[in-house]
Amino acid sequence: MGTAAATIATRGVEKKHRRVIFASSLGTVFEWYDFYLYGALSAVITKQFFSGVNETTGFIFALMAFAAGFFVRPFGALLFGRFGDMIGRKYTFLVTIVIMGLSTALVGLLPSYATIGVAAPIILIILRLLQGLALGGEYGGAATYVAEHAPDGKRGLYTSWIQTTATLGLFLSLLVILLCRVALGDAFDVWGWRIPFLVSIVLLAVSVYIRLQLQESPVFLEMKAEGRVSKAPLSEAFGQWSNLKIVLLALFGATAGQAVIWYGGQFYALFFLEKILQVDAKAANLIIAAGLLIGTPFFVVFGALSDRIGRKKIIMAGCILAVFTYFPVFKGLTHFANPALEHAVATAPVTVVADPADCSFQFDPVGKKAFTNSCDVAKSYLAKAGVPYENEVASAGSVARVRVGAAQSGVFVDSFAGNSLPKQEFKAASDAFAAKLKGELNTAGYPPKADMSQLDYPMVIALCAYLVILVTMVYGPIAAWLVELFPARIRYTSMSLPYHIGNGWFGGFLPVTSFAIVAATGDIYNGLWYPIAVALMTVVIGSLFLRETRDQPLMK
Repeated sequence: MGTAAATIATRGVEKKHRRVIFASSLGTVFEWYDFYLYGALSAVITKQFFSGVNETTGFIFALMAFAAGFFVRPFGALLFGRFGDMIGRKYTFLVTIVIMGLSTALVGLLPSYATIGVAAPIILIILRLLQGLALGGEYGGAATYVAEHAPDGKRGLYTSWIQTTATLGLFLSLLVILLCRVALGDAFDVWGWRIPFLVSIVLLAVSVYIRLQLQESPVFLEMKAEGRVSKAPLSEAFGQWSNLKIVLLALFGATAGQAVIWYGGQFYALFFLEKILQVDAKAANLIIAAGLLIGTPFFVVFGALSDRIGRKKIIMAGCILAVFTYFPVFKGLTHFANPALEHAVATAPVTVVADPADCSFQFDPVGKKAFTNSCDVAKSYLAKAGVPYENEVASAGSVARVRVGAAQSGVFVDSFAGNSLPKQEFKAASDAFAAKLKGELNTAGYPPKADMSQLDYPMVIALCAYLVILVTMVYGPIAAWLVELFPARIRYTSMSLPYHIGNGWFGGFLPVTSFAIVAATGDIYNGLWYPIAVALMTVVIGSLFLRETRDQPLMK
């Protein structure tokens, strides 16, 4: 049904413009592919480049390195947005794809931590920063370029094809990874993970060739001929309150909510299946890929619909649906993907009974601190095992205990005070505690991994497809809305910054933020409060203060 709807929508694209959309979209697909390879391979990246620290800290480091690429995206928006408004759309976003492709290919050639030590993660983070800068300039250029070719009344339809590129790039990255995993087996984690990164060299060559065939945007050429090109786009965009106000409203009233729903419905859903519900990695990737395949045509459907009823209504509706349905949908994923875990939590809840002063926030930014308090030992094991738990306050100075079962009938497993134990004795005590707790959890019905024979594939795929459709509602019309909010002479700069702060910061930091919330509270669903709160903020600000723009002249 989605494919048929997209085909009908495509008929509204004029033949002379299809090449423009195809060229812009294809290059952007490849660029998103490059960027998301890292996120999809975060578990392998942890082992290859952060093996010098403990497992928990290493995984958080890997998430933060992923987030680093998002952090610099707004700076890329400022840098390349300025160039785009001064020298043109075409050449600016040609440069961005070269930087992105080369940075990604170099990750595939980078020696591991075991080979060159601490230089490996440092170089990796530098490459991630370059990727983020490049992507910061890419989206604004592609969206502006396509919109400025679109006839009035069709900008939502035309730019919606650009909106499919992020999801298609993610889908392509998952597909290549899956094929490599199937073909290479265990060798994938050893050296085969490099292949998807090296494929970027081919994609880069194709993208550069295609983009060299493009002509400059007609709107920019008209401004250039009339001498109206901005000489100082940064000061015009952000130094004048009339425009800066729209930038801020676009950030908090549009892109922030759109971003958390985008990452919540795709990346966090994958993280939730694989890391929290302990679903087999290959199966989790296939499920998300199926959801993307079903949902992706709706980017075009909602983009075209926004030309008829407006951008604002559709985006606000998507945010509202996410606010009210995220909790039941993710609980549904647990029910259909790992019913044994759901049953165990209901019949034998786990509680960490500890002195709050004995519990640390288990993140070490330099990888040197050992978390040896009795509470930390208990929570660390439960977090790694994907076991939800509640917190209960114990008397000051007492050793933490883990209760498996109800308060009256549960079985206690005592942790141990490892603060003063030598390293070898600490390991022995930790292994003994883990073995005993694992035995009690198994007795209570907690599965060490999701039982794949019990996973209801149709229902899990349907729920993931629903999450992707929410993504299409908020993301399909957003490019047209942003393009129309700002004047042509500073459009590239103005729209790029709120888009990349929203997607780079609010969205890009969702995995690490939600993971930290889950780890701190023990509730596997509490990480959802972050995207829900941001989406709700966007509904309030966007509904009250942002105008509808679908009939806005593009050359104002």
